[in-house]
Amino acid sequence: MTKTLNKINIATIGIPLLLIGILIWLASLKIFDQNLGLLAKGVTIDLLFTIPIIYLLLIRKKNIPKITIVPVFVLGMIIASNVLPKEHQTLLQWVKTWIFPIVELGVVTFILYKVKQTFALYRDRVQSIPDFFSALKNACEEIFPGKVGTLLAMEIAVFYYGFLYWSKRVISKNEFTYHKNSGTISLLIALIPIIGIETYVLHVLLEKWSTMVAWIVSGISVYSGIQIFGFLKSLMKRPISIDNNQLHLRYGILSETSINLHHIESVEISSKDLEWNTTTRKLSPLGELESHNVIITLKEEQVLYGLYGMKKTFTTLAFFVDHKEQFKSCLEEQLRKDILFDL
Repeated sequence: MTKTLNKINIATIGIPLLLIGILIWLASLKIFDQNLGLLAKGVTIDLLFTIPIIYLLLIRKKNIPKITIVPVFVLGMIIASNVLPKEHQTLLQWVKTWIFPIVELGVVTFILYKVKQTFALYRDRVQSIPDFFSALKNACEEIFPGKVGTLLAMEIAVFYYGFLYWSKRVISKNEFTYHKNSGTISLLIALIPIIGIETYVLHVLLEKWSTMVAWIVSGISVYSGIQIFGFLKSLMKRPISIDNNQLHLRYGILSETSINLHHIESVEISSKDLEWNTTTRKLSPLGELESHNVIITLKEEQVLYGLYGMKKTFTTLAFFVDHKEQFKSCLEEQLRKDILFDL
């Protein structure tokens, strides 16, 4: 079974790559120098349209999202831009100007539709306010394979929480904040002007050596500041929650895990120092910069999902809750209800 699947995957990826390789080889042959204009049009059409259509035919009966044809199209566009002479990229430039924006708009529209669809499912299934980031990840991972969906969800979430989500988050009785008394928000806010100052100083220094490098580094620094702003706002919008026999531990969009209540062995209100290792971790990726006042120990190993889909296992997790006593009482009450229900 595994061998068959591997053969299918090799064929699905291998055939388009083989065709791309042949086109690159043809474009490099001296024999076509006299008809380079005609060849350039043929290569452009094959890279941008023929190969994506062949790829679509190869995946039509497979469990592969059809929207993955878009990366194949973009790959063809990048290759055509590099293998064809500039003076013979008229058709390619036309595609970039008129076709590619339509493709981009279509992808964004499709993603937003899937997010809305997933969000509606959340609203139907749970009593509490649906979590946008969870819905977004589900939608993006359904559309794009592997890590691509996770990376895309993270980038969209940064801008959503940073610049679109300004309304006050109403906290339900089964939800608990963790940003008001921890000092993390103040720390992240202080980092933004520091990054701004360092970016300006570094830009001035690098500009004496290379203007392009200076602007590239400055762009990366500005984007880092935007990410930090999105991260800190997500801390206010994604509270810890207890519902449907699950404890959802979140630290903005930086890390999260969901724990079945039956897997909890103990809940301790404590700020004691712990030895951090592969079984004992902090919910916050800031490590020692973030204090903790609650420690949960599990009966079995659980996965902590971090930035851009990184995974870590744990059996003991430490984190901060603004109202720790209320959190513990709510969790213990829910545990008792579940035990009585099972009986």
